Amino acid sequence: MKLSGNTILITGGGSGIGLAFAERFIKEGNQVIVCGRREDVLQQAKEKFPGLITRVCDLTIESERTALFDWVTENYPKVNILVNNAGIQLRFNVLKADAKNDWSYFSKEITANTEAPIHLSMLFAPFFAAKEEAAIINVTSGLAFAPLAIAPIYSATKSALHSFTMSLRHQLSATSIEVIEIAPPVVNTDLGGTGLHTQGEAPDAFTDGIFKGLEEGKTEIGYGDSVSRLRMSRDEIDEFTEKVYNAMKASIE
Repeated sequence: MKLSGNTILITGGGSGIGLAFAERFIKEGNQVIVCGRREDVLQQAKEKFPGLITRVCDLTIESERTALFDWVTENYPKVNILVNNAGIQLRFNVLKADAKNDWSYFSKEITANTEAPIHLSMLFAPFFAAKEEAAIINVTSGLAFAPLAIAPIYSATKSALHSFTMSLRHQLSATSIEVIEIAPPVVNTDLGGTGLHTQGEAPDAFTDGIFKGLEEGKTEIGYGDSVSRLRMSRDEIDEFTEKVYNAMKASIE
């Protein structure tokens, strides 16, 4: 994938990993569009990077995803890269969760993390197929390979997106579209709530590592401890999951 001269749409690009990607792509000489739910966050991002193009969009709503596709392709027809980055992480105890009266709270995580990126990939793929160069980049997680049991829906949605990305790569292999998966480790952002990931990787260092993988032409890119998780055996996954759950289960009890 070429790293300059592109027009790139990044979902969830107003903060965290998405904004770190946006900053780096802008520095590499790309036009960058970011979308997000919170207008104030997008405005702050634009003040920091005046060249950034922003769009308020709630990706958990089907009609807004379709409207985003129409708006981007009509106003920025040179768009050739989609970065499905937006996501929600909930940590909870299934015995204490009110799934009867508050299912919408939990289902929104499934919609944001799985339905939205799959839908957007399917919207943009036919449009991108006519381009000389294009890419769909899906941001999954190291937890797609070895789950964090206190974030069960998040882990499951990222596993589903990993599987979809593999299938998408095969289906688009005869086109100009590269399909790339980025599987982050814990990164120091506000995903899931302020202060939950303060021990994670620094966003700048993480972004440097991911861009090195992009430069090398990798189609599946991890960083830090997520690298080993991409190739864990089943026994290693079981051991890892139990160890981490035992260390963190008190936080949801």
